[in-house]
Amino acid sequence: MRRGITGRWLVNTFGVILAIVVFLVVVLSLFMKGYYYNGIHQTLNGRVDELSNVIGNYSKEYFDVGARGYVENFSDKESMEMMIINWEGKIVITSTGFPPDNTVDMPDYKIAINKKSEGYGFWQGIQNDEHIMAVTKIIYDTAGDSVGAIRYCVSLEPADRQIFVMIMFMILVGMSILFFVLLSGAYFVRSIVRPIQEINDVSKRIAQGDFEARLERRNNDEIGELCDSINYMAQELGVSEKLKNDFISSVSHELRTPLTAIKGWAETMKMGDTPDFRTFEKGMSVIIRESERLTGIVEELLDFSRIQSGRMVINMERIDLLAELDDAIYMLRERALNEGKHLIYDEPEFVPPVQGDKNRIRQVFINVIDNALKYTPESGVIGIEVKSDDDNIQIIISDNGCGIPAEHLPKVRDKFYKANQTQRGSGIGLAVVDEIMNLHNGSLDIESTENVGTTVILTFPIEKIEDN
Repeated sequence: MRRGITGRWLVNTFGVILAIVVFLVVVLSLFMKGYYYNGIHQTLNGRVDELSNVIGNYSKEYFDVGARGYVENFSDKESMEMMIINWEGKIVITSTGFPPDNTVDMPDYKIAINKKSEGYGFWQGIQNDEHIMAVTKIIYDTAGDSVGAIRYCVSLEPADRQIFVMIMFMILVGMSILFFVLLSGAYFVRSIVRPIQEINDVSKRIAQGDFEARLERRNNDEIGELCDSINYMAQELGVSEKLKNDFISSVSHELRTPLTAIKGWAETMKMGDTPDFRTFEKGMSVIIRESERLTGIVEELLDFSRIQSGRMVINMERIDLLAELDDAIYMLRERALNEGKHLIYDEPEFVPPVQGDKNRIRQVFINVIDNALKYTPESGVIGIEVKSDDDNIQIIISDNGCGIPAEHLPKVRDKFYKANQTQRGSGIGLAVVDEIMNLHNGSLDIESTENVGTTVILTFPIEKIEDN
């Protein structure tokens, strides 16, 4: 529990508030106790000073008589006790009306005797099982001799009871505060913990392959945004899973077709007598063509694997971009003729050199032109144009094929994505092309209109030659 959010809240938040409340209760209790006791002390001191001024000029012979008259008329008998002590330290009269008890210990009187310069003593403690406060003042005559003392004593138990009630009230207030803090905190923590538990459960379901699992957004806060993000993640994972399955199915089909052709012609050539030359030549042509097709598929998969793991290596050198474009067109021109499609290329006289890997750039051209041939119908036209300015060279490859629907266009460069599932291909060709262009600091842009055609623009930065 201490490792959970609830435990951390109890320690870090509720624990701090509890400590603050306890501290405030203790401080206020001490302040209140000091305030009450100090008020009682000041009252006793006022009484002592008042009586000292009245009987301070008495001699020893008249001190008892004068003090006795004051005690008999003492008006606060109900709240405090007043004692008259003679010069010998004996209690001669008290305001209670009972005979004086000279066996009672009087620490304050002893303090006053020892402080001859002040003649004042104060004591607070337990006497006869009662909490009391007492002050004693030594009375001196005009000659400076002690003629006796007056002592005021008051019970602190009424004050203690009042202080106790106030402390209990403060504790009750503190506990109420803690209760409401605990109640509101528990509601707040629960509003966080419960959604997190749901997020944890749904995340486990998603991790186990249930991409249909969704979270309900209950609040418009960070947790609500997290729920939306996890729902979006589950949706995207579901799409990726479907694309991956389609990719596996497509690649399996792509591999099966040439393997079936190779196996079929190999078995045909092996059956019976030695086949005639034309059959042998046709069979070998099919086997070679389909083997090259297999090699291309495998190379494409290997390139994609290198891209995913960040291991694709680009050997940069100064190259002639037109030479690589010519090679790619030469490799695909015969295919275009066989399929009844027109491959039109107006080669410019010169373009500046670029920095790049000629094998990878030739691969880009082959992939893009291959896609154009794949999605262009018979008698269709594939046009290749080269433009350049001071900074870039653009290779523009356009066709009048089926085009790409607007909803598919933003995703055609994503891995495994195929806008047209009826055509052959693994769905990773454009993802590989896009990565190669990025590694060359270039760009791949695609413009397309459904049933009109597609234009692919490959932009390469021109090599800058610094002047010496």
